[in-house]
Amino acid sequence: MGMRGGNMQNMMKQMQKMQKKMAEAQEELGEKRVEGTAGGGMVTVIVTGHKEIVDVVIKPEVVDPDDIDMLQDLVLAATNDALKKAEEMTNQTMGQFTKGMNLPGMF
Repeated sequence: MGMRGGNMQNMMKQMQKMQKKMAEAQEELGEKRVEGTAGGGMVTVIVTGHKEIVDVVIKPEVVDPDDIDMLQDLVLAATNDALKKAEEMTNQTMGQFTKGMNLPGMF
């Protein structure tokens, strides 16, 4: 007939522990960096696990004033590459907390 008080209290403690671990993992993600590249490394974009762009590196030899479109495409491709890697890192890190749970779109 329902849960006993002790079981419920124990379950709440477990949830609090999990929430604390999730918060710590989220914080660690913000400190991790991933790098996306394009043009054979001519453009590099560095992104945190929180999907914040922290650096863009463009090699001088790829800068052509007559072909700005190509440079823009490379920056865009490198940015998307970095964001994809950050997303994968987030899913891998946070996925450990949602194993076995059906929580679509949680992260």
